[in-house]
Amino acid sequence: MKKILFGAAYYDEYMPCERLKEDVRMMLKAGVNTVRIAESTWSTCEPQEGVFDFSHIEKVMDAMEEAGISVIIGTPTYAIPTWMVKSHPDVLAETVNGRGIYGSRQIMDITHPVFRFYAERVIRELLKCTAKRTCVIGYQVDNETKHYGTAGRNVQQKFVKYLREKFQDNLDELNAEFGLDYWSNRINAWEDFPDVRGTINGSLGAEFEKFQRTLVDDFLSWQVGIVKEYCREDQFVTHNFDFEWRGYSFGVQPDVNHYNASRSLTVAGADIYHPTQDELTGAEIAFGGDMTRSLKQDNYLVLETEAQGFPGWVPYKGQLRLQAYSHIASGANSVMYWHWHSLHNARETYWKGLLSHDFQENDTYLEACMIGKELQKIGSRLVNLKKKNDIAVMVSNESLTALKWFGIDAAESDKGKVAYNDIVRWVYDTLYKMNIECDFIWPESENLGRYKIIVVPALYAASDGLLEKLNRYVENGGVLVATFKTGFANENVKVSHEVQPRILKNCLGVRYHQFTFPKKVGLQGEITEESDDREAKVFMELLKPDSADILARYEHYNWDGYAAITRNHYKKGYAYYIGCMTGQELLRRIFIRALDDAGINNSVKDGFPVIIRKGINQFGKSVWFYLNYSEKKQTALYRGSDGRDILTGESVRQANSISVPAWGVKIIEG
Repeated sequence: MKKILFGAAYYDEYMPCERLKEDVRMMLKAGVNTVRIAESTWSTCEPQEGVFDFSHIEKVMDAMEEAGISVIIGTPTYAIPTWMVKSHPDVLAETVNGRGIYGSRQIMDITHPVFRFYAERVIRELLKCTAKRTCVIGYQVDNETKHYGTAGRNVQQKFVKYLREKFQDNLDELNAEFGLDYWSNRINAWEDFPDVRGTINGSLGAEFEKFQRTLVDDFLSWQVGIVKEYCREDQFVTHNFDFEWRGYSFGVQPDVNHYNASRSLTVAGADIYHPTQDELTGAEIAFGGDMTRSLKQDNYLVLETEAQGFPGWVPYKGQLRLQAYSHIASGANSVMYWHWHSLHNARETYWKGLLSHDFQENDTYLEACMIGKELQKIGSRLVNLKKKNDIAVMVSNESLTALKWFGIDAAESDKGKVAYNDIVRWVYDTLYKMNIECDFIWPESENLGRYKIIVVPALYAASDGLLEKLNRYVENGGVLVATFKTGFANENVKVSHEVQPRILKNCLGVRYHQFTFPKKVGLQGEITEESDDREAKVFMELLKPDSADILARYEHYNWDGYAAITRNHYKKGYAYYIGCMTGQELLRRIFIRALDDAGINNSVKDGFPVIIRKGINQFGKSVWFYLNYSEKKQTALYRGSDGRDILTGESVRQANSISVPAWGVKIIEG
C-alpha cells in the first residue's frame, strides 16, 4: 500500500434521491480516498436471471475515477435475489432448524451447485465490468462469510466422505474414537450414517462443525480463484472476516477458522465493531487487529468499522479520531466505515453512517474531516507499519467448539455462562491493559520458537502432536502460560484416560485428578497481595505439584491442600499453570513473573487508560502511539528515542513525560 485507505462503504442503489455529485464533494472535503461498493446488491445487478445491470456501479466508478477516489469492489454473493429462490428453493440452507425462509441475508447453502452456478456467473460479469478500471484497487470476496449452519443432505454426504477419508474407512476406529457405543449411537455401516443434526455426541457434533468450517475455506478459495482470472497484478483480493458477536466484535469466530480461510487471500481484512462513549476501551479494536494481522503476519485492512452506528454508539468528541489511529496502531492499512450514509429503509435503518438521514454535516462527519486531513498531511509514514512481538496467544476453533458442547461451568441443568472466548479475552485484555502487545497463533502455526512467551487459554481439545510441540517449546527455552481446561481431550474431543494434564504434565510439573466449581474459595501465596481480588472464579482444578513451585494455593477449609497456580522450571524454559480463573490484577502478576523469566523488559509501568502501541514504518523509523481511553487528560513516559509528534510537529525527548488529552492520541516518530 502507498497510503492509508480512508473511506466508507457507499451504495448509490440505496439513495432516496440523486446524491452522487454532492457525496463526492463531501468525501473530498473529508479526505476520503477510497470507497467500497457493490457487495450487497446482487438483485440490483441481476434483476432477473441472466439479465445484468451494472449501471449503478459504473456511475459510481465514473464519479470516483474523476475525483481521484479509489474503489474496492465487493462480490455480491452473500445476499441472494428473489428469482433464484423462486426457481430453486433448495438453495436455501437446511439447518438444525429446518430449511430457511427467504428474507434475511446469508441464508443459502454455500455448497449448493445451483447457487455456485449463479454466483460464478454474476462474479464473472461484475469482473468484466470492473477489473480494467483504473480506480479499482482491489476486490473483497463475499462478506463476513460463514457456513450458516448448512447441514442438508448434500452437506452430510460430503461429511461422511470426509470421515471415511479421515478414518480410512475404518468404522470401528470412528466408533471407538468418538465413543459412539454410548446410548446405542454406534454406526455399523456407512450407509446407516444418521442425520448429524440430531446427535447428542460431542465428538461427532464437534467434528461436523469443524467440517462445516472447511466449507468456508473452500467457498472463499473458489471465489478468489475466479477473481484472479480477471484482476490485475496491482489489485488485491481480500475478505472482511468478522468475530464472535456479543453486541459487538468480541472473540474468536466460531463458524470460520480465520487462519485456514485466509490462505487464498492476498491481504487479510476484518470488520471490527466495539462499544463507544464511556465503554470505549480500545480492547476490541486491538483484539480484532492483532488477530487479523497475525493471519498472514502482515498488514491488513479494516473494511468496516463504526462511524455513528447504533444510537448507543454515537462517539463522544475525539473518539472517532482515537478509534481511527487505534486501528492503524495495530498495523491496519485502512480505516473504512460502515457506511457513508444512513439508510432510510430496511433492517439497518438505525445503523447510522458518517452522514445521518438528513445528509447534513454533523460532528462525526466533521471529525472524519479532521482525520482525513491529518492522514493526508502524514502521508505514507503510517502505512505498512510492521511489528515484531515476543508474545503470542494460541487460539483454537476446535477448543471453542468443544467447550460449547461441554461448557466450562455447565451443570446437568444448563450449559453454563462462561465460554471459551471469555477465557481468551480474560488473558488478552489483561495483556492489553499492561501495554504488552502480542500476536495470535493457531494449532496449525509453525515456528513457535520465534516467541519468548506463548499463552494458551483453555486449549481443551488438542492433538498429542500439538501438546508435544508445546513441550518442546518449553524444553528449548520458551515460557508457556497455560490455563485450566488445557490438554484435557484430544482433537476428537475424547477425554484422555491418562493423568491430567496428560502430555503437558511433563513441562508443567503438575497433575490433578479432580476439579470442581469454586464457592467462597480464596487464593493465597507468594504471588498474591492483600489488596488483590483473591477469589477463585468459575472453575478450579485441584492441582498436585510434582516438580512445580506453588505460587498460590486455594484458601478454603476443604481445598487448602491443593495448589491453584504453579510455575515449573523445565529444561531450558518455564511453564506456568493457572488452575482457576482469577481477577485481572492477579493474572497481571503472573504475567509479570513470566515476562521476567522470558527476559522481556517489563519496566513499562504505564497501563490502561493510556494504551501504548509501537511499530516500525517503511522508512525504518519507530512509531509510538499513545492512546488515551478516558475522559481525563493523562500523562505517560515516552520510551522511544528522540523524535517528533507527527500530528503537531513538536519535538519529543526520550524519557520525557508527555500529556495526552481526553480521548486523545499522540503519535511520535523516533
